[in-house]
Amino acid sequence: MSTAVLLIDDDVKLCGLLKTYLSGHGFKLDVSNTVRDGLRQMRNQDYDVVLLDIMLPDGDGLEVCKKIRIDSTVPIIMLTARGADEDKIIGLELGADDYLAKPFNPRELVARMKAVLRRKGAATESSFKAIEFEDFYLNAANQKVLIKGKEIELTSAEFRLLKVLASNPGKVFTRERLMDLVQGRDFDGIDRSIDVHISRIRNKIEPDPRNPRWIKTIWGTGYRFQQ
Repeated sequence: MSTAVLLIDDDVKLCGLLKTYLSGHGFKLDVSNTVRDGLRQMRNQDYDVVLLDIMLPDGDGLEVCKKIRIDSTVPIIMLTARGADEDKIIGLELGADDYLAKPFNPRELVARMKAVLRRKGAATESSFKAIEFEDFYLNAANQKVLIKGKEIELTSAEFRLLKVLASNPGKVFTRERLMDLVQGRDFDGIDRSIDVHISRIRNKIEPDPRNPRWIKTIWGTGYRFQQ
C-alpha cells in the first residue's frame, strides 16, 4: 500500500518531477499549487506526510503549518527556497517536524519522509511505560501528557523531545544530542531550534515558564528533566 503524501507547492516543474520520482519509491503524491486547494485536500483526505512550501502564491506556508496543527498531527516537512535559519526555526516552532532547503536531492527528501514516518510509528506503537512524577504524567503509547490531570496538546516534535527528557530524569542532554534523538538525523548546527521547542513545551507544561519546575537549563550545556 502506497504512503499518501500531499505536496503544497507552486513550482509546477518540481511537482511533476517529485510525482514521478516518489511514485517509484512507494509514495502516492497529491499536488496542490495553492494554499486554498491544499487545505481543501487536507479536509477531504487523510495523509501520512505533508510537504509544504513556505512561499506560496496565495499565502504563507508557515501560516498553513499553523492551521494544520490546530487539529492534525500529520508529519510536516517544510520546503524553503530562502534557506534562512529564521524560517527553519519558525517552522519548527509552529509544529513542523523537519525542513529541507531548495534545491534538494529527491533521495534526501525520501530519507527525511521515511524518518518522520518511523518516528511517528515508533511513538504510536511504543510499549514504553507511562512516566509519572507528582503532577506530571506522560504515556508514549497514546502520546498523552497530563499536568495536574489536564491534557496538554503538544506537537509530535515537542512530544518526542519531552519524552526523551522525561524518560531520563536527572540526565543532562546537550542540544546536539537532543537534536540527533528528536530529529532522527545528524545535528546541523542550528541549536536554537531545540531552544524554541523547549520554550514552547515550558509554556504548555510549566506553572511558571520563567522558573521551570520540570525542564531545567544547564547553562553552557543543554537541558535536563527534574524528577
